[in-house]
Amino acid sequence: MSKTSDGRYDYILVGGGSSACVVAAGLVKCGASVLVLERGPAKANPIMHFPAGYMKFLAKDTYLAMHRTAPQPQLDGRGPIVPQGRVLGGGSTVNAMVYMRGQAADFDHWNELVTEGDDAWSYRDLLPYFKAQEDNDHLAGEYHGVGGPLKVSHLGHTSPMTRTYVKTLQDMGIPYNPDFNGESQFGVGFMQHTIDWRTRRRCSAVDAFLAPVMNDPLLTIVTGATVTAIRMEGDRAVGVDYVQGGDRKSAFADSEVILAAGAYQTPKLLMLSGIGPEDELARHDIAVKLALPGVGRNLQDHYECPVVATTKGSFGYYGQDRGWPMIKAGLQYLLFKSGPASTTGVETCAFHDPEGKSDRPTIQMFCVPTVYLDRDVMGTDPGDGVTINSLLLRPKSRGSVTLSSSDPFADPVVDTQIFSHPDDLRITMAGFRYARTVLAASPMRELIDREIFPGADVTSDEAIAAHCKRTVKTGYHPVGTCRMGRDDDPDAVLDSRLRVRGTRGLRVIDASLMPTIVSGNTNAAVLAAAAKATDLILP
Repeated sequence: MSKTSDGRYDYILVGGGSSACVVAAGLVKCGASVLVLERGPAKANPIMHFPAGYMKFLAKDTYLAMHRTAPQPQLDGRGPIVPQGRVLGGGSTVNAMVYMRGQAADFDHWNELVTEGDDAWSYRDLLPYFKAQEDNDHLAGEYHGVGGPLKVSHLGHTSPMTRTYVKTLQDMGIPYNPDFNGESQFGVGFMQHTIDWRTRRRCSAVDAFLAPVMNDPLLTIVTGATVTAIRMEGDRAVGVDYVQGGDRKSAFADSEVILAAGAYQTPKLLMLSGIGPEDELARHDIAVKLALPGVGRNLQDHYECPVVATTKGSFGYYGQDRGWPMIKAGLQYLLFKSGPASTTGVETCAFHDPEGKSDRPTIQMFCVPTVYLDRDVMGTDPGDGVTINSLLLRPKSRGSVTLSSSDPFADPVVDTQIFSHPDDLRITMAGFRYARTVLAASPMRELIDREIFPGADVTSDEAIAAHCKRTVKTGYHPVGTCRMGRDDDPDAVLDSRLRVRGTRGLRVIDASLMPTIVSGNTNAAVLAAAAKATDLILP
């Protein structure tokens, strides 16, 4: 099979992120012609290949689409910014490279929600996909792969603060865990990252999956392309309309149109194309082609709250990104592939239940060895210090993505509904309190000067709740807005084979598909789900 001169392909992939890279490569290797349409650029700045390089772009919109969310009454009117990758490779090109699969129970729960009588989305089913993708630098056996395209390793550098944090938690009774992706997630340890241990460079989904087929004539990649609508003939998706460089174009798919634009843009495109909740489409005078009430619902993300302290010396990375320290770190990295530029800056975390109710962790607690706050949170200046962020792993709150207008270039309305379920705020506050006990425990306390944010005088439930509402930030893991589910689930957008219900030739393969969020960074789960999707797509 091959593409033709009239803009016809076997498959069209809308979006060029992590899942699209996996599926495009798999389809091309099986002889299918594939068009990938990505609205961002083809490449990021070369500095993004450095493990530390992503930090230069965290607050910029160079490779991130910055969505300002709907004001949240339960956050006293705050509307936190939620970014999404906008470059070939998506999040895998711009993220902090953490390789974290989640808990086995996460996928077993998917399976309960999606299938009946088999284990099509269980951990047992997905583990072979994780392993087949992975080339781990030091782990193998039952849980890990060696020789796959995705390079996974530990970082090339850790700070004194990181190592002290790991020791402190062990003294507090949290066991050392050498492998968060193994038998159990519980414990404290050093995170694995999608970094090639040989070169100490980022291994994005482009590097791992797309690069080997990049020059194959069956693959066409168009960047700077915004898809404006899915072309439907009756119930069948036959192509897409898109704009590139001001020119309006169309492309046609003989087999399938596959959506991989992410948890914000995928439901937006479905609704613009007349597929979604009837009332939402009517509100924007969009003709209903298929009423699917679940499109845009079920938005989930990880959210975290900080406690910040200054330190008695420089034990982390403050000031390492400018002047002579930056030059020295850059030279060390280029010459020896070591030093501060070979770290992401966030090297460790702990998984635990701060309420002590279960061995199944509810909080992922990060140690950031500097003073770090989100862009819309004021109150303290950068400096030598430490920030401990408690991230809620499985929020019960559910948000939504709706249209701001029928303009395909307008951002959707992202309504996060952070802390709208009381359990979410309660567990987050417990995580915050536990983080404070870490700062007060030895050997951590020997490095600490004082808590500066929110300050040691913030102790009441009301004051801590106010702090959490003021500072809560995204973990950059939006999922769930086109979730898969069983036939009797009225809000399920996809069936167990990721096909959009009520259509032919239309499928979703990105993080939108998750019925519930996984317990940890989401990129690894998206990659594995995309590998399974490839098997589901191929005849």
